[in-house]
Amino acid sequence: MTREKEKRNVRDSVFVDLFYSDITAKENILSLYNALHDEPLPPDVAIEKIKIDDVLYTNFKNDVSFEIGDKIFVFGEHQSTVNENMPLRCLLYAGRAYEQILDDDNRYKRSRIPIPKPEFYTFYNGSEERPGEETMKLSDAFIVSDEAPALELIVKVININSQAGHKILDRCEILKEYTVFMEKIKHYRESGIPDAIKRAIYECEAEGILTEYLKRRGSEVMNMLTAEYNYEKDMAVQRQEAIQQGVQQGVQQGATQKEMEIAMKLMALGQSDTFIAEATGLSQSEILKLHEKRKTMAN
Repeated sequence: MTREKEKRNVRDSVFVDLFYSDITAKENILSLYNALHDEPLPPDVAIEKIKIDDVLYTNFKNDVSFEIGDKIFVFGEHQSTVNENMPLRCLLYAGRAYEQILDDDNRYKRSRIPIPKPEFYTFYNGSEERPGEETMKLSDAFIVSDEAPALELIVKVININSQAGHKILDRCEILKEYTVFMEKIKHYRESGIPDAIKRAIYECEAEGILTEYLKRRGSEVMNMLTAEYNYEKDMAVQRQEAIQQGVQQGVQQGATQKEMEIAMKLMALGQSDTFIAEATGLSQSEILKLHEKRKTMAN
């Protein structure tokens, strides 16, 4: 698959639409920023979108990047499980972001170049029980452990499920309303109620939740959520088939080559290295080599 075709197949999630693409996106992202910081920024502050074309691990874009003041922000959303490769993903995001905002000539200066401070956040609203807030570190993935790693990146993971009770929902009304909307959809789907998305949209409009947004973008929201839900179901089926195939082939052949083939499939599905190791029995170094192989194949 060519890089251009990959780009055409990438679709925005509702999270990205609400906080990046919609006409209210600047107001929404500023509200989110102020909820995360004790010193709020004024409504007229400059917010620059950073467009990162290459989306890793998924056909749905669940991540947005901004330059706000003297900082770079990367926000992501995870509805199913928290991707344990988020620190690595954010590292790649940050590199591409700095490439965009720094002049080419500046990179060759001998004097220190001031750069915006990065901050990384992932908002989790899946069904798996997780703490209200946790951190993920890039150094946790290092093959060689070091008390003082030369490179570190920290992602703050915030559980935005209502029952987690994180204070951010009280501080950011738009995020709270988004959470309520998604929880309604989840409830109706799990209850087997037909037209879960349509019913959630109707109820939210009646209850004053994302009312203006849903009235204006209702059909697009329904299309995005339907496509993403079908994609998630398809990925879940493929993950299970890959695991079953790996187990079956491992029993029959003692694995190695087959395990690597299964691992490659799981990588293409966006699974974390930890998940791949558990499913295939491969070591972290073997998985790292497969990542390099995939990179070479892509080029």
